[in-house]
This record gives sequence, C-alpha cells and structure tokens, in this order.
Amino acid sequence: MSEIKKDLQKKIVVRLRRIEGQVRGVQGMIEAEADCGQILNQIAAIKSAVNQVGILMFENHARECILQAMSEDQQDERFQEIVKMMGRLIK
Repeated sequence: MSEIKKDLQKKIVVRLRRIEGQVRGVQGMIEAEADCGQILNQIAAIKSAVNQVGILMFENHARECILQAMSEDQQDERFQEIVKMMGRLIK
C-alpha cells in the first residue's frame, strides 16, 4: 500500500474511532430494543462515514499513482490501477 501522510493518517484514525463508537452504539440500541427507524438512521450514518474514509484513502492513492506515473513510463498501468481501485470502492 502507498505511504499515508501523517496528517491524513491522523484524520482517518479519528474517523475510524468515531465509526467504532457508532457501531457500539447501534449494538446497544439493538440490545435495548430501540426503535428500528433510529437504528436504521445510525446504520446509514455509519455507512456514510465508512464511505468517507474510503474516499480519503482513494484520493491519497490516486494522487500518489498520478505523481508516480508522471515520473515514469507507466501512465496506462497507473490509470488502470486507479480505475480498478475506484471500482472496488464503489461496490
């Protein structure tokens, strides 16, 4: 995997910890038999937060691939790698 800059790494770790707390919260809601609508709202928030982490990672990866491709003769390979990663992210 490509190297992650320290500030980006910190942002991602903070987001993941928040997601972890949200997941524990949903678990508690289910155990307490909370309203299904409230639980589904929390699940939607978790999915959105996970997607944001994926986007941050993808942006970092794409930026590094593009910069590397500019300095090498691998533009097509790098482009295909970025497309493949984006496909995995949006599944």
